[in-house]
Amino acid sequence: MSITNIELDEEIQEPDNLKEKYNSIISRLSKQSVDKHFGAYEDIDWESPDMQIVLGNGEWILKDGDLDPIAETQWYLDLDDDLKDRLGLLSVAIRMKFGLQFESILKRGLLEYAAKLPNNSPEFRYVYHEVIEEAQHSLMFQEFVNRTGLEVNGMSKLDLFGTSIIIKLGAYFPALFFFFVLGGEDPIDYLQRKALRTKDDIHPLLRTIMKIHVTEEARHLSFARHYLKLNVPRLDFVRKTVVSIAVPIILGTMAQMMLQAPKQVVEEFTIPKEAITEAYKDNSKHLQGTKDSLKKVRQLYEELGLMNPLSKTIWKSFKIL
Repeated sequence: MSITNIELDEEIQEPDNLKEKYNSIISRLSKQSVDKHFGAYEDIDWESPDMQIVLGNGEWILKDGDLDPIAETQWYLDLDDDLKDRLGLLSVAIRMKFGLQFESILKRGLLEYAAKLPNNSPEFRYVYHEVIEEAQHSLMFQEFVNRTGLEVNGMSKLDLFGTSIIIKLGAYFPALFFFFVLGGEDPIDYLQRKALRTKDDIHPLLRTIMKIHVTEEARHLSFARHYLKLNVPRLDFVRKTVVSIAVPIILGTMAQMMLQAPKQVVEEFTIPKEAITEAYKDNSKHLQGTKDSLKKVRQLYEELGLMNPLSKTIWKSFKIL
């Protein structure tokens, strides 16, 4: 399927009768995965001249602070164009690496979840469609990283340390696992949709990857939300309490990881603490954007009755409420 003129899909909305229509929505998502899917090497012309990644011609210079507020700091403005260009490309490449590492966790957690499903479960087919789509995303993310020619590290060992626990949540605590999914996908989906709507100067390769990603992520986000709407109300008191406390910690941590300057960029370019504070910590526009990126999952959390005085304090401590 050609990516050039596709319309960006939106999530399937809430059914009127949750239990009765839940399976119908899962079937629709599975059908969409058959009717509208993309391949990393089938639908991206990697060898096209327009798709080549070149450093030094200014294509990766951050033009404004809408997507990365470091661009509006005096520190960044004082860099020469070659350094600005390199920083912009490295930032994109690291986020691509973050994306494929996150999706590796997601795929393994989904397989753990699917392994526990009974025969004739409609979720089984859909989950495998999603795993296949996420694998294609990982292929295109890694191909992008490879073609930059840069050394890209991705998440730190500390960030990756607890991934085995998250993966097992897919089998033993799927409600918390699917909130983790939303915590990783919602902020990036928000940022990419905003860029595709408002920016005309996105590199053609990056634009193509983003369009593929948000088109298929609409299904993935829809499934996670509908799963939670159906199943969180069925949790016992202890599990519901764990979810209410853990979710704002997960969301706050992951939003910062996805939306702030990656550690490798900070270290490689020796970005001073003052610039980091100016760009991310004392920047009301950035803080509001972070809150906006979590708006849908926050509304779902509140709708499911998970907000209480303790959890509200945690939301506020991460500056995401």
